[in-house]
Amino acid sequence: MADSVIAIDGPAASGKSTVAARLAGRLGIAYVNTGNMFRAVTLAARRAGITQAADCTAEKLIPVLERLDLDYERNAEGNFELRLNGTFPGEALRSPEVAALVSPVATVGPVREFLKRRQREMAGHGWLVMEGRDIGTVIFPHARYKFFVTASPLERARRRLAQEGENFSGATLEEVAKAIAERDRIDSTREIAPLKPAPDAVTVDTTGMSIEEVVDFIVGRMEHEA
Repeated sequence: MADSVIAIDGPAASGKSTVAARLAGRLGIAYVNTGNMFRAVTLAARRAGITQAADCTAEKLIPVLERLDLDYERNAEGNFELRLNGTFPGEALRSPEVAALVSPVATVGPVREFLKRRQREMAGHGWLVMEGRDIGTVIFPHARYKFFVTASPLERARRRLAQEGENFSGATLEEVAKAIAERDRIDSTREIAPLKPAPDAVTVDTTGMSIEEVVDFIVGRMEHEA
């Protein structure tokens, strides 16, 4: 299965989601955003009354997982979209409330195991681009192609500030940069699947690059390695 996976990892606001989606579109294959899968679990947890980081425990989240129906399906436009308990949550996944809680949810072992199984199952349907934080290190350590997409801290803060719905109203560049730094700290120091480049991943610093330039670079590397 790993032979048909293009793994795109990277920190928050690095541009990896946009790059992965554009790459999948150019290649005509499926795109799986695993960050949205964690956000979907977080959204389901909030709907179940879990709204504080201190409440993000295995004891409280396992019942949420047991009732969770989560998969990628084609929407009315024919594009793959995440479906949560029978509906497409769409922009609800990008709310500031979900963004604020997703890191503590993602540190819970049963959540990661639940999603790892789902993500590995998706690779049985042909070539796909899968994007996240531990695709090349944990989910598919033997993926055919691995890329680690990043950018300077300031560039990442600017990108996140420009994303609608990602920030609380009135957020400043300094506040967004601080939030991203805290997300990096949590993701890179957690005991389970910490954020880091796979040893054999190609690192792509997208600072100052357009999306098309990044995709061109990735496609070029893939053609070189083929």
